[in-house]
Amino acid sequence: MFSVIFPGQGSQLIGMGKEFFEKYEIVKKLFKEADEVLSFPLTKIIFDGPKEELDLTMNTQPAIFLVSYSIFNVARKEFGIDLDKAKYFAGHSLGEYSALASAGYLNFSETIKLLRVRGDAMQNAVPKGEGGMLAVLGSTIENIEKILKDNEKNFTVEIANDNSEGQIVLSGKNKDLSKLAEFLKLGNIKNIKLPVSAPFHCKLMNKATEIMKKEIENSNFQESKNILISNVTAKEISNKDELKKLLINQIENRVRWRESVINMISKGVNHFIEIGPGKVLSGLIKRIDKSVKINTINSIKDLQELQK
Repeated sequence: MFSVIFPGQGSQLIGMGKEFFEKYEIVKKLFKEADEVLSFPLTKIIFDGPKEELDLTMNTQPAIFLVSYSIFNVARKEFGIDLDKAKYFAGHSLGEYSALASAGYLNFSETIKLLRVRGDAMQNAVPKGEGGMLAVLGSTIENIEKILKDNEKNFTVEIANDNSEGQIVLSGKNKDLSKLAEFLKLGNIKNIKLPVSAPFHCKLMNKATEIMKKEIENSNFQESKNILISNVTAKEISNKDELKKLLINQIENRVRWRESVINMISKGVNHFIEIGPGKVLSGLIKRIDKSVKINTINSIKDLQELQK
């Protein structure tokens, strides 16, 4: 039994998806449609950079979705791999949008428009340089929750991503993150400041939530037989109205990736297919459960292997 999963921000790189673009007409069409829908040359940024421009959240989010969705369609239409047989579709943060479009809940052009707005709203929710994110390595979620609760008078920091055993990402204002980093150092807990432009998945994103609430409510979601795993609850979801509500909540809430993976495995999933640039999620899953099979699909060769 397999699940199809899609990566989030941080997996982007210049030239991603080019091999598929050069070989398959369906990919050329999707890239052309993306440029037209967004009224700017996303294709050029993906293939030629500069990297600083691709790394802007408002470009990164639609770009990763475009590449992931393109590869998904090549797998189905050119290789005849029946990905609708997946028990679940899931994605990490923006990857959840790749999952819901691939699972048939939202069409391509609406999804890419939503992600352009989402990226822009999240990037501008907090003044530049005011907020950030910190990765904590080698600790448990319970330990970090206790530290944050015991020190809430000293600093306000929230858990943004519960990624895997021993990898947790925190969000907050930079001044609070600095205080927390000092505190963690005293306890010999390793932490790394991440090169991101904003504090995602915490209450500081409330301006982005307001913007996305309107956008998501006005989007034309459809029903689908495919089942998603929600970032917010780590549980199954297949109701389009509930899905809308959870996508709105997702902006300020913790991405429960570790719990999502554990839940999928407990329901019989023993094979994960990661579709999109990079192999971040594959690495996280290996840390959660070494016994499951994982395929990372970001080249034609990867698809040939999967087809076998």
